[in-house]
Parts: sequence; C-alpha cells; structure tokens
Amino acid sequence: MDLRKLKTLIDLVSESGISELEVNEGEDRVRIVNSGSSVPTGQVVYATPAPAQAAQAAPAAAPAPATTPAAEAPAAESGFVARSPMVGTFYRAPNPESPNFVNIGDTVKVGQTLCIIEAMKLLNEIESEHAGVVKEILCENGQGVEFDQPLFIIA
Repeated sequence: MDLRKLKTLIDLVSESGISELEVNEGEDRVRIVNSGSSVPTGQVVYATPAPAQAAQAAPAAAPAPATTPAAEAPAAESGFVARSPMVGTFYRAPNPESPNFVNIGDTVKVGQTLCIIEAMKLLNEIESEHAGVVKEILCENGQGVEFDQPLFIIA
C-alpha cells in the first residue's frame, strides 16, 4: 500500500470520527485507530511487513493527538457530580437559537435533560440522575469531553 493511500485513510479516520478502520489489500493489512481509544490518533499497525519508507512516513503524517485535562470538581463544592458517559462534543442547548437545557441555579428533576453530547454524528441527551439545584457547569458549549469527565455539580 503506498503512502498516498495511507495518508488518505488516516485523514478519513480523523475527519469521520470513527474509532477504528481496518483495510486488507492483498497481503497488506492496515489498522488505523483514532484517539477515542488508548492508541494515539492515526497510528498505523502492520500485520504483514511493509516497505520501511511507508511504515516510517505514515505516523509522521498524522497530527499529534491533543490532550485535554479533565476538569476536576472543586473540593469546596459538595453534591452529585454528573459525568460524561461518552467521548464527544458538549452542547448546552438543542441548537444555537434555543435556550440552554439548564443554567446555574436551576432546579432539576431525575430524568431531566442536562445537555447533549454529540458522538459520531449522533446527538445523545444526558439526563440528570439526581434531583437538586445546578451549582456549577464544568464545560463550555462546543467543548470536547472525555469519558467520565465531570460536567455538572448538582446539590
């Protein structure tokens, strides 16, 4: 498999948001894993020997994964910490023109929608697991979130 095909596949994986792509072409086998897993973005793993030039150039062509530190809940705040059940993009409202699902100081009930997390082109409503008052919102609208990252503090 030539370097141009590898670069195209790496770009496809990084732009589409899929977590993994495996391609078999003749005796060549390439597996590309996106940053949503424990392997860095665009790392190419060869099952069969490939030309040394392509094996060395492909990882260099992929951008380095951006690491975002997970926001930790302040020790001074007490209450339930609503966490992200998935990796994706955090949104406070269903669309840019709509009001936010919740704001600081709002009272929420069990099952009430707190936010939306977009993952792989799917919009996932995140519901409150506890009733209470929203004390703090720990993410910005449009921010990428990681699995188990704190999103809200509800007391």
